[in-house]
Formats: sequence, structure tokens, C-alpha cells
Amino acid sequence: MDPTQKKETQHAQEVTNAVPGEPLTTESQLLDTSASMTQDFSPIKNVCAVLNAFHVYADDRSKVVEASHYCSHLNEDFRQCLIYDSNAKNARLIGVEYMISPKVYETLEPEERLLWHSHVFEVKSGMLIMPKPHLVPETVWEVAENKEMEDLVQVYGKTYHMWQVDRGDKLPLGAPKLMTSVTESDVTPGLWEKVAERDKKLGSDYKRKTEVREKIKSPKIHPDADHWTAEKAVPKEQVHVAAATN
Repeated sequence: MDPTQKKETQHAQEVTNAVPGEPLTTESQLLDTSASMTQDFSPIKNVCAVLNAFHVYADDRSKVVEASHYCSHLNEDFRQCLIYDSNAKNARLIGVEYMISPKVYETLEPEERLLWHSHVFEVKSGMLIMPKPHLVPETVWEVAENKEMEDLVQVYGKTYHMWQVDRGDKLPLGAPKLMTSVTESDVTPGLWEKVAERDKKLGSDYKRKTEVREKIKSPKIHPDADHWTAEKAVPKEQVHVAAATN
């Protein structure tokens, strides 16, 4: 089947929750309800933090994607996060992110370290947030959020997206894409407008968070991290090679 026919076939399919497929039948809904009441969901129940930020493509710094993180600790030095395109019940699972402490990062091979990013700018700029529950006062939530940010500003993350929803894909197509955090050197078009839209949706304010996080100390970033930034000027092909060999 040629690409045109594939597109026509995909467009002809029914779409439910932004993906090809028919709505759940009553039977499927009943089975899902029964399974949710009887099965063990321990790994999911271990999720202890919900974060929201923006990821940038390592090989194209002009493209940015909003990312809702649902994270759990495996130990004090390692977190793992499921990445969704929103915080809605029918959100699409678009990627994963692993977070490690500086101590663990130092143990990695130099080639592996190139795939990891820092979170310093995300934290200090107010871009990385823990969405506030509706009934919790802002001042109370800021104390808890800032405590979490004091930890997150230290860690390094490795992120892959399997589903390019930003380009309109209705299914997870092609190879996974290495993603990164936003850094101070990025000039991604429309980035801060997107952050402001996110803030309006989630009841946040990145400008205020910049002020209240002023006292959070910025750690020194390892020279091997954020290896796609303008200052380090790493060619796109090096990013692809590093990703392909790991």
C-alpha cells in the first residue's frame, strides 16, 4: 500500500480519544471496571509526584512539547516517569523519562552521559511545576513544591518520546526521539507563549515561581550534560549516533 492509500485508510477509520479506533463497548467497559477492582496495580500506585514541563527535540530545538510526568522513586538516586500529553483521563502515553542523582550520573560512560539533560533552568525559570490541587492554598503548595524543586534541580534526566503528537500523529509512529529539557540558551519559537497557556490552564504562574525559587541554589552542571545546546554546538548527527549506540 502506497503512502497516499495509507493516509486515506487512516482517515477513514473512526477516531476515539484522538486515536484510530471505535469507542469502548459496554462489555469492554464492564471488563475494565472488574479488572480495576481485582488486579494489583502496585507499580502505578507507587507514583508519588506529578510534574509538568516542556520537552525539546534533541535534534530540532525549534520543536517543543508539553509533558505531564507521573513519577515514582525506585530509590533515593533514581526516579522513573511516565510521560503523557495531558493530565486528562484519556491522555496519551507519549514517552518515558528516567532521573538520576549526580552521584549516579558520574558513574556513566562519557558517551552515555551525552544523552542526559539537566533541570536547572526548568526549575529556576518556573517552567517545571507540580500542578496544584484545587483545594490547597497557593502559599501552602509553594512550600511543598519548592522542597521538591530543591531535589529536582540536582538531577539529570534521560527522555525518549515514542509518540510525536505535536506533528499530529494519531499513532506512535517511527523510531523513538531523544528529548531534552529547555536550557537558557534555547530560543524555541513561541515557547513562553506556550508556557503562559499552560499556566492559565493549570492555575500556575511561571513568573511568580521564578521569584519564589530565587533562593534555590543552582548546582554546577556536568560538562557532558545538555550536549545539544548552542554553546556546545554538537552536530545533529552526533546526537543520532549516541542514541543509536545505546
